[in-house]
Amino acid sequence: MSLLVKGHAQGREIVKVTPASAGWKHVGFEAFRLASSENLQITLPADREGCLVVLTGNADIRAGGESFDKLGGRNSVFDDRSPDAVYAPPNTTFEITAHDAVELALATAPAKGMHPVRLIPATSMKRSVRGQDTNTRYICDILPESEPAESLLVVEVVTPAAHSSSYPPHKHDTDALPRESALEETYYHRIDPPQGFAFQRVYTDARDLDESMAVGDHDVVMVPRGYHPVVMPHGYRGYYLNVMAGAQRAWHFKNDPAHDWLMQR
Repeated sequence: MSLLVKGHAQGREIVKVTPASAGWKHVGFEAFRLASSENLQITLPADREGCLVVLTGNADIRAGGESFDKLGGRNSVFDDRSPDAVYAPPNTTFEITAHDAVELALATAPAKGMHPVRLIPATSMKRSVRGQDTNTRYICDILPESEPAESLLVVEVVTPAAHSSSYPPHKHDTDALPRESALEETYYHRIDPPQGFAFQRVYTDARDLDESMAVGDHDVVMVPRGYHPVVMPHGYRGYYLNVMAGAQRAWHFKNDPAHDWLMQR
């Protein structure tokens, strides 16, 4: 099975990954597009929490008796600002009304219902710069492990043209805390300009998994295990939304020893 899930260029559903379709246990991911005034209703399963991210556009969101008006505001995921998001426990129904053209992402993972519905405003999200030189990229922590959730970790990254990202190659597929945690992961890619592409490789030390992909706008790459670097070619910058989840909610990774020397530069 290929780790690349192609996004749809038209229609409400852009892309969808479930634990069943991915062949794993934890991460679910969906992306949607809505036209102005269009409505969408999504009900979370009885055993899964969700984080709904307004990637672009403006939308009203109702969830669990709470109302959040005109969330979002970005024209592009490449805008220099954070998104708004709403966290919800299992069995919650999201009711979304678009004010204009809207793109949404829904991350889900196993949960028992320990945390209530809440707004995660853009103003609360930590933004940072990681790496240096052509390894520089720009991070926004949407739902990091320091914020309440049962399983989900959600982050977005912008990688400039001709830069690498998720680099040096790292992995988080072994339950060996505090050195490393076991987390499944999805990458939802956006490309600017959209006719471009990114390169992503997913591989293990033993090379029993070794897949290299040319990734287009709106595509998802599934990372069940192994190292998973991303490289942007000249002229095209990349965005990805990462969703991670595993048996323990902690992000601890191991760099590929063959490339760890890059950290000493």
